Amino acid sequence: MALLVFFAASVLAATAVLVSGQEGFLSIDCGLDDQFSGRRDTYTNIPYFSDSPYVDGGENHKIAADQVSNTFNDLSMQTLRSFPSGLRNCYTLPTEIGGKYLVRMQFLHGNYDGSNSSSPQFDLHLGTNFWDRITLQGPTVNWASEAIFVAWASWVPVCLVNTGTGTPFVSTVELRPLQASLYPGVTVNESMSAYARMNTGTNSFIRFPDDPYDRFWYGTTNSLWTIISAQETIQADESFSVPNHVLQTAIIPSNNGFVINVDTWESYKISLEFMVFLYFADFQNSQLRQFDIYLNNEVFYQYSPKYLTTSSVQNSGWYKSKDNMYNITLECTNISMLPPMINAYEIYNSIPHDTQRTSSEDCELSLCPSLSLIIFSCHPDS
Repeated sequence: MALLVFFAASVLAATAVLVSGQEGFLSIDCGLDDQFSGRRDTYTNIPYFSDSPYVDGGENHKIAADQVSNTFNDLSMQTLRSFPSGLRNCYTLPTEIGGKYLVRMQFLHGNYDGSNSSSPQFDLHLGTNFWDRITLQGPTVNWASEAIFVAWASWVPVCLVNTGTGTPFVSTVELRPLQASLYPGVTVNESMSAYARMNTGTNSFIRFPDDPYDRFWYGTTNSLWTIISAQETIQADESFSVPNHVLQTAIIPSNNGFVINVDTWESYKISLEFMVFLYFADFQNSQLRQFDIYLNNEVFYQYSPKYLTTSSVQNSGWYKSKDNMYNITLECTNISMLPPMINAYEIYNSIPHDTQRTSSEDCELSLCPSLSLIIFSCHPDS
């Protein structure tokens, strides 16, 4: 049986290389007939294919006709595969051992089953280990869950697990190879799941082709922020390769000394640990901009952004609060002439591995639900 699975995975790997067209991208539109020959996404031009070669079991469905408008003409969100039978149903994704990947699953219920008020809850596993808990409140919620990992085998199973609180389903499954230099902390024994990836100072949503790795960057603005921007090309940081369109906007406080609350969040699980990646590219070089960066009221860095050059700051190790509450603060130093600024940020949750791996053991994944709090403030005398 193991040999048969390995052979099937090898065939799938060859198929992915031939059909993806985006340097190894594998994009699965779940719930399509197995005769579906594929199509290209209108916005990204990424080819999507039926999920039938990658999964056994499940039922094909379309969302309700009155829910189609909620997809904004995204055809991949208009079909889905549900799994009313079995505790655990898995998609087998082809990988190269030692390769670094982003895996993403998207979910839109769309009242496909006519339940109207359905709010299913189910778990995602990478292999046999927990990745995320999906909780959808109503049929119009579009949920995306992703993680970054190094492949430990030539195939990786991503599984939907029935927890007894609703039928598992999935709309898309996407696998994106990453350059080895990206996210250097991710290794075969250290993975992480995405919590937030935000592009400050804009309402725009950015993915491929602006991001060559098809990461989702969500725009975020606030009436209490002042948006600053630049048209110049910004030198990239190869360790994270933040897209230029993301770095060309930033936010500063609307006035000195004012505190901006971006979000507040209380962890549902005391064991969760976090890594914060903050991205900066200053648009001026005539005055000093310097600020302290706090994590839960503890300074972990004092920083001056570089001019038109991407720079990044992260906490030195995985951080876990004592009370399940998290906040990030940028505060001007006494010598700073300008308020703090930030262009973009990512938040990840640690994926602890129970044992060290060099072969086909599974890794544990979990997803942190929301960004905590980001506060910006300046000294009144700055």
